[in-house]
Amino acid sequence: MITKEEVRALLQSTETYRIERTTSTGDMDKFQEAICAFANDLPNSRKKGYLILGAYDNGTLSGLKVTDALLKKIAAIRSDGNILPLPIMSVERFEYEDGDLLVAEVSPSLVPPVRYRGRTFVRVGPRRDIATEAEERILFERRTSYMATFDATPCFGATIKDIDTDYIKREYLPQIIDHEVLESDSRDVKEQLASIHLYDLQHECPTNAAIILFGRDPQYFLHGCYVQYVHFAGKDRGSEIINERQIKGCLSKMLPQLESFVRDAVVTSRPIPISMLREKDIFNYPDKALRELLMNACMHRDYQSNMPIRFYQYEDRIEILNAGGLYGEARPENFPMVNDYRNPIVAEAMRGLKYVNMFNRGIQRVKTLLQENGNPEPIFNVDKITAFEVVVKPSLSLNLVTNDEKVTKSVTKLNETLNDILDFCSTPRSMTEIMGRLGLKHRYNVKHRYIDPLIESGHLEMTIPDKPNSRSQKYKRALT
Repeated sequence: MITKEEVRALLQSTETYRIERTTSTGDMDKFQEAICAFANDLPNSRKKGYLILGAYDNGTLSGLKVTDALLKKIAAIRSDGNILPLPIMSVERFEYEDGDLLVAEVSPSLVPPVRYRGRTFVRVGPRRDIATEAEERILFERRTSYMATFDATPCFGATIKDIDTDYIKREYLPQIIDHEVLESDSRDVKEQLASIHLYDLQHECPTNAAIILFGRDPQYFLHGCYVQYVHFAGKDRGSEIINERQIKGCLSKMLPQLESFVRDAVVTSRPIPISMLREKDIFNYPDKALRELLMNACMHRDYQSNMPIRFYQYEDRIEILNAGGLYGEARPENFPMVNDYRNPIVAEAMRGLKYVNMFNRGIQRVKTLLQENGNPEPIFNVDKITAFEVVVKPSLSLNLVTNDEKVTKSVTKLNETLNDILDFCSTPRSMTEIMGRLGLKHRYNVKHRYIDPLIESGHLEMTIPDKPNSRSQKYKRALT
């Protein structure tokens, strides 16, 4: 991060393409446009850009007091999802005698063009504006020279006819590009696709990302590009197969099929009685957790491998295995706190299609959903070099259904108590009389556990319904 002395010198610098000074603290659009422009680094200076809050254009300080709330507000720009790909930036507060400065330091992106809400902003000298087609092409060519990920490389042998351009123009582009920009874009379809990394103009063919996301027959070019589901009757692969299915197609068509399949064929529920009046559905697996794990598998897998994503269901667990171990900065010792993208174009497109959020919250979300459903914590096998595996076990609550002797006894006793109360209240009774009948002393527990459920279900009525807390309140059995 820049030092305090360097900030002072920077305020007087003539390198205006690297600096934006402002006295405003609330114009978030302006701040995010500036960060987007610095990340794009159109002059290719390879130097960091600086958004400085608390300074006038002449370099003098405005007397701003930088609070922790303001610091957090500006720092949150990095990961709020409005700027994609996510910028590399840091935020710091500097205190001087004549006021504070808040400095956001932005590094040039290695994967330009960077967009803020679908628009590409650039900076040339003091000007900050939306990039022209020529400027955006420069940024795209620079990205191609920087990137070497598989999804960005050309899919040799494929042509424009091998991808569903109608779907891209009708469904995908409107979700990631601003409407006004899209309306004014007069480029042909190949140049449009090249600007979002789906077509290689130099080699005149779609990229691997285009085939993975929107290909008409992606398995023709990438043989392992599908999900293999197998449901085994027992606890290992030697047991009888109950169900088997291959879910194929490009991701834009396969992902909604996968969501439906999980809900309809994998997730099941069974009711258990919790009282005479109510039942509760117990799910074997929360569908949103399985969906999150499968989306992550599709996003992070190694598409150069011929092994499909394996989605295997056993009697006592589900295993999801996909080719490709942890990638880039993500390692066993920092998982899941650090994330990296093997397929950044695929990941960005899946976010545009609303299947992932790219906030690095997926693993924690899965754990939370499983915990809420009563499932044990998932097991992530991150030690495999060429594969990533996660194991999820069924809800522990299902044990109450399959081995429910204690539950049955508890529910039976509860039902007997509720029926006794209803019989006793054939004549209006006070709470004190009901407590005496049951031999219980805790008024709140009796009301919460027995009286309130009977009233809510319509089995019991208050004699003074307009004053539920009246000392004269009594309870009687409902006539219907």
